[in-house]
Amino acid sequence: MSDEPLLRLENLQVHFPVKGGALGGTIGQVKAVDGVSLTIRAGETLALVGESGCGKSTTGNAILGLVNPTGGVVHFDGKAIDAGAASIKALSSAVQVIFQDPASALNPRMKLGESIAEPLRAHGVGKAERRARTLELLELVGLDRRAYDKYPNEISGGQRQRVVIARALALRPRLIVCDEPVSALDVSVRSQILNLLVDLQQRFGVAYLFISHDMSVVRYISDRVAVMYLGRIIEEAPAEELFANPTHPYTQALLSAVPLSDPVAQRSKQRIILEGELPSPMNAPAGCGFYPRCPIRLESCQAARPQLNPIAGRHRAACFVRAPEAAVLQAAHA
Repeated sequence: MSDEPLLRLENLQVHFPVKGGALGGTIGQVKAVDGVSLTIRAGETLALVGESGCGKSTTGNAILGLVNPTGGVVHFDGKAIDAGAASIKALSSAVQVIFQDPASALNPRMKLGESIAEPLRAHGVGKAERRARTLELLELVGLDRRAYDKYPNEISGGQRQRVVIARALALRPRLIVCDEPVSALDVSVRSQILNLLVDLQQRFGVAYLFISHDMSVVRYISDRVAVMYLGRIIEEAPAEELFANPTHPYTQALLSAVPLSDPVAQRSKQRIILEGELPSPMNAPAGCGFYPRCPIRLESCQAARPQLNPIAGRHRAACFVRAPEAAVLQAAHA
């Protein structure tokens, strides 16, 4: 695995205007993504986790070119990607997506083979080659070739997600954005799809941005984890380190909800219940965005917004209380 990032986000921002008032003018902004900086190396799985509404999917959509960033830069393979149509089309062969709901991701009026072959057709691949490669992709994801002529309603949800994965692989991408790829599936099918994603990564060296709220799934599949809250990254670490030593109080609360396989340990485990609801990204709190719900907050946490500071090695957290030495050093050089 190369140390050079395949994908690098620098201060990515995605703000959506809010219209209102008698004249329908702009009365505010929803800061869905508010200064995210991340890297993903070739062949790596970075999990992006957090509550619904924290900006995970919007970050993925900005990488895919489905929404235009308000600010910041997306670098892919060392080159800055702008929002122009030519740049997005060129990037589409290298970056693909697996959406949450395979039923809505497939056209019910198209045969499965046609859906898988659609990216190939869009990139000028001939009919005969499209069919041959589509049949190979069906086998690659564990489906019978006869599925080529079936429609989405004729197969199960897990099989539909295999079709979506086959379509994502059609152009041999280097990065796949996996947006909650197993959350809509039966529990019995999830492990099969996760194992398939792991096998494909080992075979082709593809990198994943794995967006999820399920920490059990994240623990199984990720190399690194970035925890997102209110449009910002508040903790980032190698997966093993994050699960063994969660530092930010929000991360600790997320992990406290993950069930343990040992029933004795589960009974003695302390659950951290956060007070209140996720604040509105249109009206974020001053200072630390987690302040209103934080169980260890200090009054001084309202004065400034903490940045990601080193905890140990590649482990970073945005918390004045958990990383006080780094916070003091940051303030001294501000």
